[in-house]
Amino acid sequence: MDTDVRGQYEAYPYPPRDPADEAKRLITGSPSNIVEIEHYVFGRKLAADQPFRALVAGGGTGDATIMLASQLAARGLMAEITHIDISGASLEIARARAAARKLDSINFIQASLNDLTELGLEKFDYIDCCGVLHHLPEPAAGLHSLVAALRPKGGIGLMLYGRLGRTGVYEAQDLLRLIADDLPDAERVETARALLDDLPPTNWLKRNSHIGDHHNAGDAGIYDLLLHRQDRAYSVAEIFALAADAELEITGFIEPARYDPLNYLEDAALRQKAASLPWPQRCATAELIAGNLKVHICYLVNSGRGGDIPRRPQSQMAVPVLNNVSPEALAGRLKGAPAISLDFDGAKIRLPLPKLAAEISAQINGERNLAEIRRRLAKAGHRLSASAFARQFEVLYKALNGINALLLR
Repeated sequence: MDTDVRGQYEAYPYPPRDPADEAKRLITGSPSNIVEIEHYVFGRKLAADQPFRALVAGGGTGDATIMLASQLAARGLMAEITHIDISGASLEIARARAAARKLDSINFIQASLNDLTELGLEKFDYIDCCGVLHHLPEPAAGLHSLVAALRPKGGIGLMLYGRLGRTGVYEAQDLLRLIADDLPDAERVETARALLDDLPPTNWLKRNSHIGDHHNAGDAGIYDLLLHRQDRAYSVAEIFALAADAELEITGFIEPARYDPLNYLEDAALRQKAASLPWPQRCATAELIAGNLKVHICYLVNSGRGGDIPRRPQSQMAVPVLNNVSPEALAGRLKGAPAISLDFDGAKIRLPLPKLAAEISAQINGERNLAEIRRRLAKAGHRLSASAFARQFEVLYKALNGINALLLR
């Protein structure tokens, strides 16, 4: 990563965070939520008898690091987390956030992920790389560096910008290079703000309502979006190619429902054709249909391990786990509902629910397996054969996993 990018994050740490806010909230998200890691990387609950070694590569001001360390601590699991970033300013913010939460499992290092080999670190069970590869001069080389630091049975959580969903961003960056590249950074930011107020409604950035409220993004947000010196975006097809080049397999995208073309199509012939495509092509088709995926979040494991991570329930011993929702709240929402209706940034989709969606959801506590849930339903008067229960749960799983609310281990 060149000195211009390093200088950017020294002057404008991103995302902007106040360590005092740690007393009020824990910022969570994807990748690197612990239940997602268990589902998409290991297919099982994390072991309690050995330290979980994680690397946050390009951790910035600490969102992933603080989330992961806090979740591991809440579980009482041993952890060794290494947070590296090129920006000393960002590291200081991340350190202060960790101190505010009294997290002692984190080692902070100022370095680029391209320096991993020289750092001489032991290999990791899990690596987070969120919003970093697309800022490297050679993203493929950066991913190869991460793979070299990964244990054979480990995995990676990755976020890359989406090319279609960021339509207008790169044209605006080109425009600002023409009219503001020779200015000091503070004046470049002010020029970008002035430009946002002056663009005609025909401009692609102005027309792209999915990028967000640029005016309230703060100086760091404006810089990161419109003035970044090293920035590119990816299509789904390009991410699959990037993974294959590094001998990795993608085990899932977040949220899965966005990457299923059948959720957008109504025409029977089109649905039949889309359903016949291999999974990578289905994901690429969904992106091209939706047109609004501004980021791609996925989990990856070493080639040959993808078959170990089921994308659907295959055993009555599987344990369903709710993500960021309680069973009581979920059951209340699903009671009597035939489907979940969603608006994904303007793309409206409908995910059907089984008859016993609420009753099954109420039994999911992260410890009971599917066989036990079926037994408990029978005691409550809902007697189902094993195959009938499996069919109902599969429909429920497709809907709730589709919105990242239900995972397995």
